[in-house]
Amino acid sequence: MNIGIVGGGIRGRTYAQSLAGYPGAHVRAVCDLNEKVAQELADDFGLAAYVDHRVMLERTDLDAVIVATPDFAHREIAVDAARVGAHLLIEKPLATSAEDCAAIGAAVRDAGVQCMVGFENRWNPAIRRVRDLSASGVLGDVLTQNILLSNTYYVPMTMIPWAAKSSPAWFLMSHTVDAALWVADKQAVSVVARGSRGRLAELGVDTWDVIHALLTFSDGTTANLTSTWVLPDSSPSIVDFQYKAVGSKSAVDVDLQHQSVSLTGDSYSWPGLMGGEIDGRLQGPPTWMVQSFVDRINAGEPVGPGLDQGVLVSDIVLAVLRSLETGEPTPIHASPSR
Repeated sequence: MNIGIVGGGIRGRTYAQSLAGYPGAHVRAVCDLNEKVAQELADDFGLAAYVDHRVMLERTDLDAVIVATPDFAHREIAVDAARVGAHLLIEKPLATSAEDCAAIGAAVRDAGVQCMVGFENRWNPAIRRVRDLSASGVLGDVLTQNILLSNTYYVPMTMIPWAAKSSPAWFLMSHTVDAALWVADKQAVSVVARGSRGRLAELGVDTWDVIHALLTFSDGTTANLTSTWVLPDSSPSIVDFQYKAVGSKSAVDVDLQHQSVSLTGDSYSWPGLMGGEIDGRLQGPPTWMVQSFVDRINAGEPVGPGLDQGVLVSDIVLAVLRSLETGEPTPIHASPSR
């Protein structure tokens, strides 16, 4: 399976390393608008380097393309790759506008290719356990979920230079929206959101500081989601991720960041258990996700979460942003999808 990666940043490098030597996968090319970034990744993994994805598609016979560009820059690459018959793994969110989602969806359906959207927490063992407890009936009817996923200032101020074109809603809440839908297994019908902005704008990144969103499902049950980009950089991790699901029979409470490992030295930190290498092989949800994509495509099996789920999550995040602007509850019209 010949694979090209578009986007040579943190995620592109993760995918290249995850597939290096993986059975059934041959990453052949990387593309990034920054020639230096593309060439460095190409040199590290023995790939061809490009600065224009269209040239990469013309010159390289690819079975699949991984779209690892910023949130807002998926449409053109995904549409062009689908048109040459390449299967797609697209970083979450699928796209940041309804028009872009529709264009990607039309291209994928017209070409008859498969499309996976990178909701990596479906490969997070803790989230999978919550989902399994729900699906097996151990929780009973899921009555509510409280999910907090936040970052320190480091993420919008240093890690992603395009943060002003994104927000905690797109960068973080797309993960938790997908998880809430997956665990509840119900149709979300409306959302009301509140938030604040100003602190990041003072620092030169004009986007939301804090976002709270209350999803309501078709049976009246709820999921309460919070994401922020203003945690102190002195926090023990750049990520804070807490998940509680309450059912009619039982409840489950997961600390997804602390992971029972603490390190005290010059500062206090949570190194975590997931990620890193074992026997020279990269581990963790993004790695397991991209390897699942390869395995399923090679086996002729459907990939997932797929296009419909990606569209649904983008629809909900767009509803969150509309509610933030209007202050009113916003209906969600899309159909549920697995």
